[in-house]
Amino acid sequence: MQSIRMIDQLQVIKACLKGKILAQRQLYDSYSEQMLGICYRYTKSLPDAEDVLQEGFVRVFNNLHQYKGEGELGAWIRKIMVNTAINYLRKHSRYRNDMSFSDVHMHPVSTDDPEITLNAKELADLVCQLPTGYQTIFNLHAVEGYTHVEIGQMLGISENTSRSQYMRARNVLMSRIVQFSQEPKNESYAEK
Repeated sequence: MQSIRMIDQLQVIKACLKGKILAQRQLYDSYSEQMLGICYRYTKSLPDAEDVLQEGFVRVFNNLHQYKGEGELGAWIRKIMVNTAINYLRKHSRYRNDMSFSDVHMHPVSTDDPEITLNAKELADLVCQLPTGYQTIFNLHAVEGYTHVEIGQMLGISENTSRSQYMRARNVLMSRIVQFSQEPKNESYAEK
């Protein structure tokens, strides 16, 4: 669905704050598809991502009065979704075990830059194959733009642990990208 224009956005927010169901629906419809993608990046499961999305929007509506109109509304909602996803990972045992981090450091990342071309979906699929802890830190740093200090605070780990887990995630991802690029691709009939 198309996003709400800035002028309309303020009206929609005011109506949401008054409990107007149609305005809440309009806000949800404007951002739910994009936010579902964010939730899925953390959970690896569509049903779990949908649960996070619903829980996240409950938080959005319960805390909408805290939105000051500074910055983009979508960025404010995104932050809520990321925090909701992290809390979801901590709460559910199937993810919690993968969210334990160690301070053990790995060898530095190789400076070899193989020439590899991937489309966005292929790269996203490879990121989803990372272990949950690696994937979470990779998404927080590389995709969401959080610093390692912020990630450490969010996850209750040290800055150094965040850095080393990010480097591990990057190493695993690079090796999978290289492996993926060396696999033979199925040619379509149009290419023959």
